[in-house]
Amino acid sequence: MCNNCNSDEMINNFVDEEIDLSPLKPVIEKYGQVKGSLINILQATQDIYGYLPLRALNYVADNTPNKKSTIYGVATFYTQFRLKPIGKFLILQCQGTACHVNGSKEVSQAICEELKIKPGDTTTDGLFTIEDVNCLGCCSLAPVMMINGEAYGNLTPSEAVNIIRNLAKEADK
Repeated sequence: MCNNCNSDEMINNFVDEEIDLSPLKPVIEKYGQVKGSLINILQATQDIYGYLPLRALNYVADNTPNKKSTIYGVATFYTQFRLKPIGKFLILQCQGTACHVNGSKEVSQAICEELKIKPGDTTTDGLFTIEDVNCLGCCSLAPVMMINGEAYGNLTPSEAVNIIRNLAKEADK
């Protein structure tokens, strides 16, 4: 955890932009004074904004008994929390054993080349974010990726790229 949560090192982990904090008010009303509810609050915050904006975390600190250092520590410790905005399409590329053995690295490489990003990044147009994950639980479909909750399995690199291109075309309409 940080010793000085106003330090540039800690603050630089988060995106600081103007956001509407009003959607957080019901979350704080429900969980704000409930001991041990910080993860629930952060999950709800991420559901609202798609990630954990710095201003939302500061609002949580100002309106709950949680210290900034605790909030920032939890937000940066757990991989379920995103510290920057994601694209319209979140691509989860499975890198589990079954997928790895069946070519997930090649599928991921083809997607990254097509989108000109690396895992963990978002395209400049804000359309796609790709993340490598340990397992999607769809081993019989290996290699598999999930886009906004929909699984695409038995992929080849070219099939994955075609799916990405079709989603981009649909987004342009």
